[in-house]
Amino acid sequence: MTIHPASVAHAFAAAFNSRDADAVDAVYEPGALFVPEPGRTVTGPDRRGANQAFLDTGRPIEVAPRHVYRCDGIALLIVDWAIGDLTGTATDVARLGADGRWRYVIDNPFGTGV
Repeated sequence: MTIHPASVAHAFAAAFNSRDADAVDAVYEPGALFVPEPGRTVTGPDRRGANQAFLDTGRPIEVAPRHVYRCDGIALLIVDWAIGDLTGTATDVARLGADGRWRYVIDNPFGTGV
């Protein structure tokens, strides 16, 4: 059974809503980039810290994958999301791991922003 690439967005939401920063970080490849605000990228411990700032809002996230494009174990996802009044449309890149799980390589929650 092949897991759909949109599973990464739902895995992120489940981890986020559990308020477990380690579970959120496990949705990323080790060297993955996160864009906490337009024009700024972070990775590693800084990625975890930037995600923690979103977790600290104490609000759940809702995700709705809009488009998913897949080719040879790589996927481009366009995902609408909301954390309370904060909303956006992410442009994300994910890769299928040897374990059958999709993980973010690039997570740009404000991917359609200026």
